[in-house]
Amino acid sequence: MPYTTKQQQAVLRCLELRKEESLTAADLAEDLRQMGCPVGLATIYRQLEKLSAAGQVHKINTAEGAFYQLCGHTEQGHRDCFLLRCSRCGRIRHLDCSHLQALYDHLERDHHFRIDPRGTLFTGVCDLCAGEEGSHGNT
Repeated sequence: MPYTTKQQQAVLRCLELRKEESLTAADLAEDLRQMGCPVGLATIYRQLEKLSAAGQVHKINTAEGAFYQLCGHTEQGHRDCFLLRCSRCGRIRHLDCSHLQALYDHLERDHHFRIDPRGTLFTGVCDLCAGEEGSHGNT
């Protein structure tokens, strides 16, 4: 079992509590403060980088800054998880879908390009925002 610090465990616990959300380091600092476990922002960034390098957390770089989201798919060689980001509301969903494996294999075999699915971010419109369009007559 790899060595973890109390701070790393606290950051991981916050991410687990909000696993459906993408959070900034400042969001995590506020959550930790409210939980009575204040951790400095530099420490949070350091722990997030370690968790990201270990494959436990997705780091999502956007124009608004970096966001972090827990990844429950940490098995060695797991290639099916990726992220979906709504261009309207900004919501980011973590998804595990084996259907992309065929695309990854094709790109590697025929185009000699290996995808890093943990760094892959698909942008589009989520079902909630698409529903709002439909309800207003806009498609």
